[in-house]
Amino acid sequence: MNPSARLITTFLCLLAGHTGSVRAQSGELKLEDCFRLARHKNLAVEQARRSLNARQYQLEAEQATYFPKIDLLAGYNYLSRPLEINLQQVKDGIVTGSSSQSVNTANSVYKEITGNDLPQSVQDVVYKASENIINTFYPDYNPALSKQSYFTAALALRQPIYLGGKLATARNIARAEYDAGIVNLELVEKQMDFMLAAAYIKILYVNAMMASQARIVTAMERNERYAASLVKNEIIPPYQRNWATVALTYARSRMHNLELEKINGLVELKRLMQLPQDTTLLITDTLRYARVADAAPPPGFWKGNPAWKAVDTKTALAETTVKASRSLQLPNIFGIASLNLYQRDLPVTTPPWLVGVEMQWNLFSGFSREKRVKATKQLVEEARIASDNTQALLEASATVVRNKVMVLERDMQSLLQARDQAQLTTTQVQERLAEQLASVKDVNDALLVEEELGKAYYTSLFAYLLAAAEYYNILGTPQQISALIQ
Repeated sequence: MNPSARLITTFLCLLAGHTGSVRAQSGELKLEDCFRLARHKNLAVEQARRSLNARQYQLEAEQATYFPKIDLLAGYNYLSRPLEINLQQVKDGIVTGSSSQSVNTANSVYKEITGNDLPQSVQDVVYKASENIINTFYPDYNPALSKQSYFTAALALRQPIYLGGKLATARNIARAEYDAGIVNLELVEKQMDFMLAAAYIKILYVNAMMASQARIVTAMERNERYAASLVKNEIIPPYQRNWATVALTYARSRMHNLELEKINGLVELKRLMQLPQDTTLLITDTLRYARVADAAPPPGFWKGNPAWKAVDTKTALAETTVKASRSLQLPNIFGIASLNLYQRDLPVTTPPWLVGVEMQWNLFSGFSREKRVKATKQLVEEARIASDNTQALLEASATVVRNKVMVLERDMQSLLQARDQAQLTTTQVQERLAEQLASVKDVNDALLVEEELGKAYYTSLFAYLLAAAEYYNILGTPQQISALIQ
């Protein structure tokens, strides 16, 4: 056994020691121990737990979305050519405006001196002269305003003020996802508990079958020895002893098959608890009959079943998505601020800081928002139908399985009486053999009948307890089966 396997075995013994002195001495692994080990080691449970942790972090992230966002903005820009003033495009306007301004100035001076306007012919001469002078000295190129590259850096702040309920909806969705994660963990744990209970009950069934088969083998060995002594004393012919030998051989073979079946059951149990396969598990208990107390499923039991709760969380999530779709029709308002940290070779000088309010409102989106709202409403209806369907399914399943438990219970009582009668018959035949009133083959036949009836009884008891485990699983409390088998 490797060190990890020894460590787990020691842990199992210590775990058993906490529940009583008898278990501490025997080291017997109980079903409750299997439940506890699977909670800490099963990979499916651990996977669901990690998923829940991720949803919790997502919820915490959504709860922090109302805080302002501060970004460091920095950029380097290289222009294909420097920024220029296009003087050629405005040349006509500048020449015309400047010439007219010259005429107005000359006319104002002349009027100030003489009290009269310049003659129109003189005004035309002044205008023409000014136009010629400006055209002569006007630049025939576009002057550059900057270099071809520049660098800027700034801090930008963006604070949500009103987003039409989008942030609250996002938090509600994250909350619904987190709640779904909790239910998913419960569902995985419930399924794991049921599989552990089924695997454990199977091992108890095999133990009971092995104990019953051991009694048969012992009786057949005794019958074979008795037959050998009769042959030795020439009371019966040798072929009658052969009947006992053949029956004993097959009984031992069935015993070996049961031992292999128990090994396979332990392998499955270790897999569910995620234990190394070389770990030693001690399970010697056998099946015992205990009556299922409840006559009918309690009212509203399905509300505690994680299978129904998992569907119900989808309804809450679907209702939240309806609000999210509607919030898309409302505007977004942000408070903004910027602080310039550095600028180099920028063609304009920007203010050191600015603050403002920004609104974003999509006025038309091709009716896509209305379609999304209708789609989410249909998802809500789908989730509610699924919830009602799951409720009806659980109620029907609980009733059917409960009736199945009652049928198996009656069958088991009948088989118990038949098994006891077969044991009594075997004892009577053995007594008649001792008085030479029955043959060795009669004893073998009686033992075979007793073996078959014992097998049928324990198989019925196994089916009964497995149905009871399924019943408690439907009720949402699969661990309750441990009260029946221990």
